[in-house]
Amino acid sequence: MDTDNVNATVAMVTVDCSDPVVEASFWADFLSGDIAAATEDYSMVVWADEPGRPALGFGRVDDFEPPAWPNEHGSKQFHLDLAVNDIAAAESRAVELGACRADPQPGETWVVLLDPAGHPFCLTDAKNWG
Repeated sequence: MDTDNVNATVAMVTVDCSDPVVEASFWADFLSGDIAAATEDYSMVVWADEPGRPALGFGRVDDFEPPAWPNEHGSKQFHLDLAVNDIAAAESRAVELGACRADPQPGETWVVLLDPAGHPFCLTDAKNWG
């Protein structure tokens, strides 16, 4: 089989939420992206200066319920791990944009925050990622 025709790359990660415009605004500001689409049903963040970088999509789901933190039952399903140069500065900026600190925290090397829709995401030192 010619795998060149079947290899896949991540083009976009789409996240369920109740307000796609709020989510796109938060993530575009926090990750220095551009809002490519913004409607009450769907929004997308892209990086015009990094064409290979996957986009982030946000789709409205009726009766959306944010995942719990901590999440012992596995209903969270996924979260973003973000490598940053200064965890405290990144946390401060995220909170300024609408995130909040999750409780409890997992330890000393990660900070868990919740985005405006309640999705957990982690900040960790970029030096730990090589």
